[in-house]
Amino acid sequence: MPPELAGAARTLFGDRLDLAAAYAELLATDGVVRGLIGPRETPRLWDRHLLNCAAIAERIPEGASVIDVGSGAGLPGLVLAIARPDLTVTLVEPLARRTSFLIEAVQHLGLTRSVRVFRGRAEEAATGSRDREPLSADIVTARAVAALDRLAAWCLPLAVPGGRLMALKGASAAEEIAEHASAVARLGGGEPELFQCGAGVIDPPATAIEVVRERVVGPARKKGPKRSRGGRRRSSQGRDR
Repeated sequence: MPPELAGAARTLFGDRLDLAAAYAELLATDGVVRGLIGPRETPRLWDRHLLNCAAIAERIPEGASVIDVGSGAGLPGLVLAIARPDLTVTLVEPLARRTSFLIEAVQHLGLTRSVRVFRGRAEEAATGSRDREPLSADIVTARAVAALDRLAAWCLPLAVPGGRLMALKGASAAEEIAEHASAVARLGGGEPELFQCGAGVIDPPATAIEVVRERVVGPARKKGPKRSRGGRRRSSQGRDR
């Protein structure tokens, strides 16, 4: 860890700083070997990744449940589980090599009681299957996954009514809100809000967009075949059957 970041790390991780350091070591070794973290990112693991993710913990209520969509190497889900032992966290990731790393990291860090790994897409997690119940949580996080409209489509169904999507974003966050607010509303979300997290602790602060799930919106209905004026279905060539 760069010495100039030690104070911020102690503030954000407290007595679990050693655990955060162990996770950083995993990212810098196995994470790089498995292609989850680029080699050029290793000098910036603390400021660009761990501290940035840990800063949003200030926006999460005590004892909340969290689902991290597109968790990748565990950012921000594993970081939040390290910084906040009161949280229960589910890491949702569709790719096998990433879920293998996540499972091993959870075991290595001793987080099996508070963290589980779900291999699959967000849509699969939300709908469930014969073998698995649908997942839901108070807070649904995502970092560097997609634009806000697609994030809302994937993440809002995973939030309990009144729960929140919390998306870690960069400098274009305000533009995304302006561009996608109407799409978010159609998906049952409230007005997106912009927050700066970790102000006075990290520089620059982490930027997060939050959306409350205000309404439960069902899946879009599939359009049936067109009918002629006489009420009969029309073939693909446009002729009455």
